[in-house]
Amino acid sequence: MCASIDLDLRVRPRRATVIDAPLPSRLGRLFAPVDLASLAVFRTAFGLIMFWEVLRYFHYGWIDRYWVDPVVNFGYPGFEWVRAWPGSGMHLHFVVLGLLALCIAAGFFYRVIIPLFALGFTYIFFLDQTRYLNHFYLIILLSFLLCIVPAHKMWSLDARRHPGRADTTPAWTLWLLRAQIAVVYFFGGVAKLNGDWLRGDPMRMWLADRTEFPVIGRFFTEESTVYLFSYGALFIDLLAPALLLFGPARVLMFGAVTLFHLLNYRLFTIGIFPWLMIAASLLFLPPEWPRRLFPRSGSQPITIRSKVHPHDRWIAAGLALYLALQVLIPLRHLAYPGNESWTEEGHRFAWHMKLRDKSTAARFFATDSNSDQTWELDPEDFAQDWQVAHIVDRPHMLVQLARHMRDVLRNQGYGHLEIRAEVMTSLNGRAPQLLVNPRVNLAGVRSGAPPAPWIVPLQDG
Repeated sequence: MCASIDLDLRVRPRRATVIDAPLPSRLGRLFAPVDLASLAVFRTAFGLIMFWEVLRYFHYGWIDRYWVDPVVNFGYPGFEWVRAWPGSGMHLHFVVLGLLALCIAAGFFYRVIIPLFALGFTYIFFLDQTRYLNHFYLIILLSFLLCIVPAHKMWSLDARRHPGRADTTPAWTLWLLRAQIAVVYFFGGVAKLNGDWLRGDPMRMWLADRTEFPVIGRFFTEESTVYLFSYGALFIDLLAPALLLFGPARVLMFGAVTLFHLLNYRLFTIGIFPWLMIAASLLFLPPEWPRRLFPRSGSQPITIRSKVHPHDRWIAAGLALYLALQVLIPLRHLAYPGNESWTEEGHRFAWHMKLRDKSTAARFFATDSNSDQTWELDPEDFAQDWQVAHIVDRPHMLVQLARHMRDVLRNQGYGHLEIRAEVMTSLNGRAPQLLVNPRVNLAGVRSGAPPAPWIVPLQDG
């Protein structure tokens, strides 16, 4: 595979006639034309992977499990109003998402289809916090970025309907997607620069539970293997974007990245994420790399603009603002005290992927302040078991569950209620510790900016 890629990366003369009128400034380099081939391949791969994801939801019965069966969904702050479709609406929603994904892959009415898919997937994302996954967040970002990228103008049904289009794209469209993927890799690596990961935790526990892995599984209890996996993942995340762009190291790095994601797919339950990242890593190769695999006929002459237009500066400013947000959001946890893997403050939307392992036991208690009566509650009487499993080690979601418990009990005729919890959590193999203050009425906690004073700090001693 690596050998064929090496051949693909040789620069070939373009068949298109280029009228040479180079843009005169650094800003102009963002708008210089580059080959559209790699974006067209990524569009196809993205659509097919999304279609595969939709099929998985039907095959495993996840639509009913996650959005039809639950009595309640735990929405994101400010988006609690988002509700699942009634009746068979959620099944129909996924049917439409699947059809839209196929249209994206085929490049069929792309400019209409890709925004619809982006909105449809975002709707699914906001239905329930307990379903948060980093790659769902990435899919949303990529979907909206693809709305502004002309990935449909080559090797697509749209291109067949409108022949004669130039098969180039402004350089910024390719670099925007590259930058987004680089953010995922880089901050995934930065998050691993912590004491636990550098000591081999929680990788040591994960590998010890997977010794049945073919061929190499018998080495998973060796310390050298633990550190190889821990530091290998760290260096790949930190270095992948740069080395994928560096010619002499490109093929070797792409092979390492591919092996890394295939191992992750086999070792961990992370769905389509490895395949999406392998496809996205192809964007770092020279933009003309697919032409050897997908030969084409001649194209129309391409005229390169010789001036920087006024709206180009607005585009550049918009790109800078977007990328600044993509850098600042993953760093927001630095503004909060404590270990973000423990408090969960700043943990989401920061590309902290397969970073920690939590084991939690929680007991909930309701107190009727009028009668001073206290009794224990079973959280699975109020939410699905899979929801509870994702809530109990996330302090701010404990507040949501406590409020839901209070409201349900009030509807059953109880008066003023307080909900407290005794939550013992183990982080990366530590001895279990209190996660939240058991004397705090979680149902009465007011939402606000971190830090939350009722979260008990992690004790490393």
